Amino acid sequence: MWALIKPVVKKEFRQIRRDKRTLGMLLFIPAFLLIMYGYALNFDVKHLALAVLDQEKSPRSQDFIERFLVTEYFDLMRVVESDREIDRLMGEGTVQVALVIPYDFSRSLLAGRQTDIQVIINGEETFIAGAAAGYVSAIAQSYSPSIIVRPLDLHPRIWFNPELRSARFLVPGLMAFVLMITVVISTAFSVVRERERGSIEQLMVSPLNPAALVVGKTIPYVLVSLVSAHLVLAFGRLFFGVSIKGQYGYLLAGMILFLVGGLGVGLLISTVARTQQVAFMIAIITTMLPTFVLSGFVFPIRNMPLAIQAITFVIPARYFLAILRGVMLKGAGLDALWGQMSFLVAFAALALGLSSMRLGKILKKGGIS
Repeated sequence: MWALIKPVVKKEFRQIRRDKRTLGMLLFIPAFLLIMYGYALNFDVKHLALAVLDQEKSPRSQDFIERFLVTEYFDLMRVVESDREIDRLMGEGTVQVALVIPYDFSRSLLAGRQTDIQVIINGEETFIAGAAAGYVSAIAQSYSPSIIVRPLDLHPRIWFNPELRSARFLVPGLMAFVLMITVVISTAFSVVRERERGSIEQLMVSPLNPAALVVGKTIPYVLVSLVSAHLVLAFGRLFFGVSIKGQYGYLLAGMILFLVGGLGVGLLISTVARTQQVAFMIAIITTMLPTFVLSGFVFPIRNMPLAIQAITFVIPARYFLAILRGVMLKGAGLDALWGQMSFLVAFAALALGLSSMRLGKILKKGGIS
């Protein structure tokens, strides 16, 4: 078997080496996209621009304001003298949060009465607005000089991401996202390129069956893609501090299965498209949007409508992302990952099987599907 596919493997390696575009897409584009998106996508809501209207101007009100400024969540942008200034700053987008302290702030606190503090939050970006509201509520509740009874002493523990850094959440998702796109696009040109160059006839007269031909074309891309995947892992550790908590073997197994399945999809697209431009468009449509939107990379699947949740079960990046986060963040073992691994095995087998069938039809029809 190896004697038959060895010439195909050597030919594909030679072709990848000569095609600088494909080689760059496989090796360097994933690492570049990881760095770019890793820094651009940041869900840590910090340094919100704050405006303050202190109507009382007392030591107690100043102490209350200071509670906001000692955190990294708020930066004092303006001290205003009227509601009209707040309206203008909010309209201009200069501030995101405005704090209005009433005239009777200290008197109400000392008397044990409810103290009404107005907080105005820019709701254009709902995620930021929700986080800002939570920060304000937590700070306000912690400031309570009128409380006599000792409050509950809570000691929360956050597992897997104790610093609540969005990079730890995003980097595994970015790995699945960029690897899926690059491996599918790079292999989507494979058979199309043979057609455009007229070398499909050489494959027709070769003794290889379609399955062996698919395996021979896949092996070089798998090896190059594995190098690229490890570059992404290294860059994730170097730039974002995301390391592997679990066993590397589980991560490698999931990575190989995901890459093989993605390469199978790319070959399948290559047997369907007539030109490289069409192959590129199909690859983008079938990988970028589903992987970004439906894998759980950015949007939690449990929050989606049930009909959309059902669709996510056929998205391979969903399962690879679960493996990445399980091994890299949680240190999960095979007992927690076998379901995801099983799906990726089925996905890879299906993608390669369909590619072999399509390639067999093309070879029988003389390169015309």
